[in-house]
Amino acid sequence: MGLLSNLSGKLFWNRKSDGPHWDSVFSGAEDSTLGWYEKDASQTFVLLNHIAGWENSVIMLPGAGTSVLIEELLIKGAHLLLNDISGEALDRVKTRLQGKYPDIQWLYQDISQPFQNQIADVDIWLDRAVLHFLTQEEEILGYFENVLATVKVGGYVFFAEFSEKGASRCAGLNVHRYSLEELSQRLGSSFVLKEHFNHDYINPFGDPRPYVYALYQRKS
Repeated sequence: MGLLSNLSGKLFWNRKSDGPHWDSVFSGAEDSTLGWYEKDASQTFVLLNHIAGWENSVIMLPGAGTSVLIEELLIKGAHLLLNDISGEALDRVKTRLQGKYPDIQWLYQDISQPFQNQIADVDIWLDRAVLHFLTQEEEILGYFENVLATVKVGGYVFFAEFSEKGASRCAGLNVHRYSLEELSQRLGSSFVLKEHFNHDYINPFGDPRPYVYALYQRKS
C-alpha cells in the first residue's frame, strides 16, 4: 500500500479486485502521459459555475485519480472527499499536496460497494470518467445507491462520462458508454437535469474522446 498507510486525515478502506490493475496504471507512467490526463479542467467549471456558491461546498470525487482538478477545487475553498480504488493514485496526490490540506477526507473505496463508514452529507458528487468503468449491472446499481445515500436534498450530481459515440475501451478495460437519457433514468425522479453538453476531449495522444457532461440537482 506504499504511502497510503501514512495518510493523515480520515481514511476508509473497501477495495475490490480491480485495484491492482489501477495501481499498475498509475505506477507505470507519469501523470501527463496517462490517456485521460487533462491539464485544463475548464469544462468541469462550465458546469460547476451553474451552482451558486459551489466554492464552499462539500465535494465528493468518487474517482479522484491524480487529477489537477483537486488543487483547483481546494484553492477555491471546497471541502473534499477524495476516493479512489488505487492506493497508488492516492499516494501520488497525498505527496503532491504535502500536507497542506489536513481536512481532506480520504477514502479507499470500491465505489460500487456500500460505504463502510458514515460519509458526511455531500453537496456535489463530481464524477469525471468513473461511472463508465462499471460494466456489470450490480456494480452500476451499487454506484447509484451510494449516490442516493450520500448526496443531500438540494445537492448536485455531476457526470462526465464516455458518450454513446465514445471509445468502447479505456486503460485496457471495457467501458459502459452513456446517453443523457440513461443517466437520467439511472438517477431517477428525485433528480432534475439542470445543464448538459457534449464535449470532445483530446487525449495526450491527439485522439478525440466524446463525452457527455450533465449536471443534476436532487429535489427529494
